[in-house]
Amino acid sequence: MLKLYSGEFFNKEEVEIPTVGEYAKKSFDLHRFDRRASTQSDYEISYRLHIAPYFSKVRIDSIKPSDIARWQNELLEKLMPRRVRNIRAVFNTIFEDAINDDLIEKNPISRVKVPRLNIVENKAFSLEEMKKIVENADGWLQSFCAVGFFTGMRSGEIIGLRWEDVSFERKEISIKRSIKMGVISEPKTRSSVRTIDIIDPLMPYLLAQYDRTGKKGEYVFLNKRGEHFYDIKRVRDTHWKKLLENLGIEYRPTYQMRHTFATMMIENGEDVLWVSNMLGHADPSMTLTKYAKYRKRKEKERATFLRAV
Repeated sequence: MLKLYSGEFFNKEEVEIPTVGEYAKKSFDLHRFDRRASTQSDYEISYRLHIAPYFSKVRIDSIKPSDIARWQNELLEKLMPRRVRNIRAVFNTIFEDAINDDLIEKNPISRVKVPRLNIVENKAFSLEEMKKIVENADGWLQSFCAVGFFTGMRSGEIIGLRWEDVSFERKEISIKRSIKMGVISEPKTRSSVRTIDIIDPLMPYLLAQYDRTGKKGEYVFLNKRGEHFYDIKRVRDTHWKKLLENLGIEYRPTYQMRHTFATMMIENGEDVLWVSNMLGHADPSMTLTKYAKYRKRKEKERATFLRAV
C-alpha cells in the first residue's frame, strides 16, 4: 500500500536520453524518403561540418537557448546569414523530431532570433560583359558559358546535362536532372523538368562541345578524369573565378548567367511565356514578378479618355 501512495508503483523505467549525435542519425533516417537526395546530402553535410563539432556529444535535452545563441554567433563570424539560416533549419528538424518522440518538451532553437539576411541584389552581366566572357573562355569552358548565357539553365542542370538530352535535329534540350555535391537528382521543381530551345547563337558552341566529349561519355561536360563534375563549386572556384579575374570583370556567381539570360530576353521584348518555360518557372507570373522591372514599355500617353471628364 505504501508503494501505491508514494507513486512508486506507477513509475516507469526511465527513458535513456540520447546525445545530439545519436539522435541526428535517427532524424536523418526518418526523412530519407521525404526529401530529395540532394537536400538530404546538404543536410547531412551541414550537420557534420557545423553542428556535430559543437553538439554531437551533448545530451539533446540539456541544450538551452543560450547555447544555441552562442553557437549561432560563432557561425555568423565565418558564414553568411543565409547559410546560417539553412544550418539552423537542419538543427530545428532534429529538435522537432525529438519533441515528437517525447524526448524534449521545447525546441531551444525556436527561442533564438533568426539572423537577418543581407540584401543582395541580382546583378546581371551587361551584353558587353557577356560577349567578352564567351569570346575569351577556352575550350569546354567557352561552351559551358554559352549554355549558361543562352539557355537560362541552372548551374546544376548544366553539369547534369547528357548528350542523350540534346537534339540537334529538333534544336531542343530536355532538362531531366541536376547534380549537386555528387548527387544526381531531378531538377529543382516539377516545372523544372522541361524541354527548351537551342537558340541559333548557342548551336556552334554545342557542336564544338560535341566534338570534345560526344564520343567520350554520357555527359556534355566532363572533368579531367572523364567524369561529370561533382558540383558546380568545382567549376566556379577552379575556372569561373579565374576567367572573370583575368578579364577584369566584377565577380558574380555562375547563377548570374541565368539571371542575365532572363534579363536580356525580357528587356528586348521576348515573349514572357517562352522565357518562363526556358527558366523552368511554374507559371509566367513568377517570371513577371521577378523580372517586371526589365520590361520595356512603349512611350504612350495613359488614360487619355479622362481628359473629357
